[in-house]
Amino acid sequence: MRKGEEKPYPTTIPEWPEAERPREKLIKLGADNLSDAELLAIILRIGGRKRTALDLARYLLKEFGGFRNLDSLTISELKKIKGIGTAKAAQIKATLAIGKRFLKEPKGPQKKIRTADDVVEYCAERLIPYMRDRKQEVFKAILLDGKNKVLKDITVSVGSLTASIVHPREVLKEAIAESAASMILVHNHPSGETEPSEEDINLTERLISASNMVGIRVLDHIILGENTYFSFLKKGLIKKRG
Repeated sequence: MRKGEEKPYPTTIPEWPEAERPREKLIKLGADNLSDAELLAIILRIGGRKRTALDLARYLLKEFGGFRNLDSLTISELKKIKGIGTAKAAQIKATLAIGKRFLKEPKGPQKKIRTADDVVEYCAERLIPYMRDRKQEVFKAILLDGKNKVLKDITVSVGSLTASIVHPREVLKEAIAESAASMILVHNHPSGETEPSEEDINLTERLISASNMVGIRVLDHIILGENTYFSFLKKGLIKKRG
């Protein structure tokens, strides 16, 4: 370096001033005061040749437009990115999965499910983080006890781009194991449209018929779309029972 020239900025995070290092910044100021790239850099830990972990994090978020699009990538797709190997790809997927599971955890005592709006609220808190932006239909069942409190929700099927293959026994097996008194069916339409297909209607009728035989009621079937939903009960496709 010639006399009078500025010293180049360190190319590795440990060489940075302590106050600028993402991990130390988090410890001192708290996670809420870090940018998305700084948080992701802590997960990545190290960068690549001539690129710090923060540089790599910024590249990923800019290239893919944020965490949601990053989450849609498979391990194999992540590994095709320069600087991302098996370990980093697994760290990214694990971190995003933790975030979604955090959203799914109960905030307090389970409230009763009384209306379609209650179901949609439950889905918004617990299920939509898993189902949003999926290119495939995901078919779930929310199992309820005798007082309409949620026992658990289960994934019954992940279908093709156009349809979900669901067999009544797959739904009822877990419902019986959990001693469910009733259930609510939920699936998404990747197109964003919520109008039920003929297949949706026929499937619902089969599930209701099979459930009635074992004494478990199907209270509703909700189709989730883009910021909207379709309720079979509200539209009269399922009869309300006392």
